[in-house]
Amino acid sequence: MTGSADRRLGLVALVVADYDEALAWYCDVAGFTAIEDTALPGGKRWVVVAPSADAGARLLLAKADGAAQAARVGDQTGGRVGFFLNTDDFPRDHAAMLARGVRFLEQPRHEAYGSVAVFEDLYGNKWDLIGPPRA
Repeated sequence: MTGSADRRLGLVALVVADYDEALAWYCDVAGFTAIEDTALPGGKRWVVVAPSADAGARLLLAKADGAAQAARVGDQTGGRVGFFLNTDDFPRDHAAMLARGVRFLEQPRHEAYGSVAVFEDLYGNKWDLIGPPRA
């Protein structure tokens, strides 16, 4: 099977404890953009955020429904980095995120694939902030 030119990864669901607190953290602290927030039946919402309006994949902030989902909030990938935020200017975005209160778990390091630092979201999910390799 070959790829199709009109196929792309659109959304990744991220289970959260509360729509509003997750939306506030991703927009006000991580610097994401709110793309959509639509009320659904049963008190649910379709809440979508992205690093920018024209970014590739987006996050669907999905409120945990029941004990099994609630138990996964903050640990959807078994403790490993599961999300990757690419940037064209690592120093700029790292500094801005620090200034807004993002908790980085390490100092920036420089790998063959780029500059990288691991940070946590409000629930403890681990992310890599990744910039281009240093010249």
